[in-house]
Formats: sequence, C-alpha cells, structure tokens
Amino acid sequence: MNVALDATPLTEPTGGIRRYTWELAAALAREFPQDGYTLVSDQSYQHPAMDGVRLVNESGPLWWSYRLPRLLGREKIEVFHGTDFSVPYLPVRPTVMTVHDLSPWRGWGVSRVRRRTPWLLRFGLATMVVTPSEAIRRELLDRFPIPPEEVVAIPLAASTRFRPVESRHSGRSYFLYTGMVEPRKNLGVALEAWRALRRDGAEVEFIVTGRVRNLQLAEEPGLRVLGEVPDDDLPALYSNAAAFVYPSLYEGFGLPVLEAMQCGAAVIASCDPALMELSGGACLHAAADDGKGWVEAMRAVLRNGSEYRERAKKRSKLFCWRRTAVQHREVYLHAMRRFHG
Repeated sequence: MNVALDATPLTEPTGGIRRYTWELAAALAREFPQDGYTLVSDQSYQHPAMDGVRLVNESGPLWWSYRLPRLLGREKIEVFHGTDFSVPYLPVRPTVMTVHDLSPWRGWGVSRVRRRTPWLLRFGLATMVVTPSEAIRRELLDRFPIPPEEVVAIPLAASTRFRPVESRHSGRSYFLYTGMVEPRKNLGVALEAWRALRRDGAEVEFIVTGRVRNLQLAEEPGLRVLGEVPDDDLPALYSNAAAFVYPSLYEGFGLPVLEAMQCGAAVIASCDPALMELSGGACLHAAADDGKGWVEAMRAVLRNGSEYRERAKKRSKLFCWRRTAVQHREVYLHAMRRFHG
C-alpha cells in the first residue's frame, strides 16, 4: 500500500499537529516497512531524515485542486491522509482527513479551516475521518451530517523522548505550563491560583514555555516565561515540576498532558471532555473557571504529589505510537475498501 500524508504541518516550528504528523509518519514506516509512505507539501520545511519515508515537495498554485491530485497520480499513491483538516478537492482516490478538534467553529483556530473543511465533509470528499478522541468524534457527528461509521477516534501518543529524567533541579519547586500561550489555553486561572498560594507563603515558582500568541504575559517575581524551548529540554522540565498545569477551555486531545504524564509528572487539568478522557482518573481536575478549585488542586500536589505521579505514569503506558500507527493503517485499508466498493 502506498500512502501519502500531508506534510504542511511540518512547516510550523512547534505544535501538536506538527508532532502528530511527524510521529505518525515515522511510526507507520517503522511498523509497516512493506508499505510506501510519502510526505507531500507545496511548502518548504526543515526536517531530519526519517527512515522509510519519502519527501516530495512541489510548489505552485492550485495545490489542493490540481497540483496535489496530479502528484498523487504520478507517485502512484493509493491513499491520501490529510493530517490537518483537508483533503484534495477531486475525489479520484481514497482519502482520510484528521479533524483535531472543532475549535475553528468555536471562535478559535484558522479561518481557512472554518471556511473549507465543512464543505469537504458535506460533499463526502473525505472517505474516512479520524479524530483524536471520542469526545471530538461525538462533537463532529453532532455538527456535521457524516455517517458514524465513517468517523474513527484514534488517540495520539507521546514521543519516547518523554520519560522521567533524574532531578538536577536544586532550586525552588515550580508549576509548569507548556504549549501555545493563547486565550483558549486559559492560563490566567492557573496563574491566579499560583499567586494566591504565593500570598499564603508557598515558595513555589511558575514556569511557562511555548509560543505566545494573542496574549500579553509579563514576567513577575517567581514567574519565568521561557518562550519556545527545544523538545529535548522538555522531559527534565516535566519530570522535576511539582505539577504540570493545563487549564485549557477546549482540547481535541491534550498532547502536552500525556507528555507530562509519561515523564511521571503530577498533572492538574481542566474538566474539558477530551482531557478527562485522556486522564482516565489519573490527573487532578478543576473546572476551567473555578479559581478556588485550582488553588486546592495545587495545594494537594504540594502536600503529596507522589501519588499523582504514580497514577500518571501508569496511565501513560496505555498510549504508544505503535498502537496509533496500527489503528491509522486499519483506517487506510477501510478507506480503500469503501472507495472501491
């Protein structure tokens, strides 16, 4: 089977969709060397070499309507996987579309997706659809007229680089947030809870990593805003935190939460349905707008975080890229059967 995956998310320097595209392509090639896997894009991007994965780049106009369908025919591609809300506009071969969440229709996300994806779904141009959680699958089926048998929830996984790292941190304890810094992530509720603890005498800092978008975040005593940090530096930050905090208003999966769990961090997350599904009871949860609940959860991990660390590590073992790759390949095969009748 020859499969092409949309490599456009790799043009971004960081982000969950970039991680998903890269890790999935690598896992598919690793687990199924008998297949052919190709990353295709009309944009240039930086990438390390990936065994078993071809890279094809072709710039020019009319990518989705003309150039990509022509490229797929030339490369004898049997299934195309749109890893970021899109598939070709011509239904000439089986396609799979990943819908990561419905944030574009909730006032967040990219307007291009909000305009284009609905008609791709309504006209059946995606043979099959993948979501990263059952929560998003249900939401998608409620919003768009898609037959349920055409939508499959496949959980993501965290890279093997995310593992417990022996502590080399000799300073004060800290809470950690990593990910995009934007209004949807609701970082303010966690910061206010942390400030309340500091006023009560808790000697704990707060570290923020990730790209800052549409939000002003000034440093203050005890708060360190590191910006984007290399992926190789994140395991130590996760492992040595008093807790990883993720107060997001809305998620499709919550990959940073799983990365933190895999590093053995205690996690405090909002009650978003996808995050609750991911944690399976292994994390502490507080409503996104419950400031007092966040203060109490932070106090709980400062008193005794070891129990929550063990829960997180145990839960994280249920997720791996091998399983995710196997499930995606099954969807590719099913798309071929449906398309060819």
